[in-house]
Amino acid sequence: MPAQALHLSAEETAMLAGEQGPAVALALEVIVRMAPVAGAERLREITSAHIDGCLYHGQAGLDFAERLASLGGQVRVPTTLNVSSLDLLHPHLYRGDRETALAARRLMDAYTQMGCRPTWTCAPYQLSQRPAFGEQIAWAESNAIVFANSVLGARTNRYGDFLDICAALTARVPDAGLHQDAHRYGQVLYDLRGLPEHVRRHELLPAVLGHYIGHTTGNHIPVIVGLPPDTSEDSLKLLGAAAASSGSVALFHAVGVTPEAPTVAAAFGGRPPLREEPVTLAALNAARAELSTTSGGPLRTVSLGTPHASLAEIGQLVPLVAGQTIHPEVDFYVSTGRDVLAQAAERGWVEICEQAGVRFVVDTCTYITPILRHTTGVAMTNSPKWAYYAPGNLGVDVVFAGLAACVASALRGEVQRDADWA
Repeated sequence: MPAQALHLSAEETAMLAGEQGPAVALALEVIVRMAPVAGAERLREITSAHIDGCLYHGQAGLDFAERLASLGGQVRVPTTLNVSSLDLLHPHLYRGDRETALAARRLMDAYTQMGCRPTWTCAPYQLSQRPAFGEQIAWAESNAIVFANSVLGARTNRYGDFLDICAALTARVPDAGLHQDAHRYGQVLYDLRGLPEHVRRHELLPAVLGHYIGHTTGNHIPVIVGLPPDTSEDSLKLLGAAAASSGSVALFHAVGVTPEAPTVAAAFGGRPPLREEPVTLAALNAARAELSTTSGGPLRTVSLGTPHASLAEIGQLVPLVAGQTIHPEVDFYVSTGRDVLAQAAERGWVEICEQAGVRFVVDTCTYITPILRHTTGVAMTNSPKWAYYAPGNLGVDVVFAGLAACVASALRGEVQRDADWA
């Protein structure tokens, strides 16, 4: 479909013609050219955006942002910013080269110049204001997308760099895909009801299940039946982040847990699933094993908080490290958002953790920015996303484990593994 076949409103036509400035015209041209690719016949207004393009990946991203800013671009909807490549509150943690740091800071400045909020978090759903059910948004960053769609019931497609800021500058996206209710119904059923109750409630189950679903669901929307109805938002966060890392999941439904799945029938829109996947212990064991690249070795790093640790997760860490001392040969990092860090500091939790040897990282994440002191030896994490990406990004060997095992390992200075499901 050629771009001119789109049904544009009078306001959109004026925007494209430059009547609201050259930055808006350029941004809308990008949106209009993407619309046919998405199969859209018209554009849809959005109420908020979350930008992933503020993470420095090279000169092209910087050039694009600075051009929009130089043209006077200003976001038209409330817009939050994803992690950057720098921790502005703890700059001493950065171990990269000066040129990259300067370029990364210029990129950050360009986005804030355009009116984006300097939130610097991959978990914008942990901020005080977040989208309501049914709200049309344009979020980038894979875990934020799947959380917004699945847990909040907001509507967004998977938006990436460049397209995200264009949506924010125009308050428009192609009206297609997950923005439309008809495309949000489930397609593949993952049945946990054959698993023992203690496995379905196990701390590691959401992360491992998400990793398994990401590998096996393809481009389909998964529906999960058998998750406990009191599954926490942090557990759903890990499930979605894992599924969006090992696969391309942008929306999942958990029956009796997430808002668009009160029943199996509702999750599938009254249609039968394309296929059913009874989830077995053997499948989970295989997925769990894939999240570790080694069974042991000299422990050098523990990294928690990918996606960014919530206030509740920091609260769970506090009693495990209070009055303790991290082993001197182990670096212990917790990545979180600066808003969450401030709340934790008010409760005295940051001081307790730092006295034990925990280092908080904000504005970025340890698997994408050169922060780790050791890239040899073993790194432990309770994050399936960190476990999935860190070996390739950093060259480290990873052991995936639960929170208590990560802390016990850091205190002893050697890997302590979780028990088996049984």
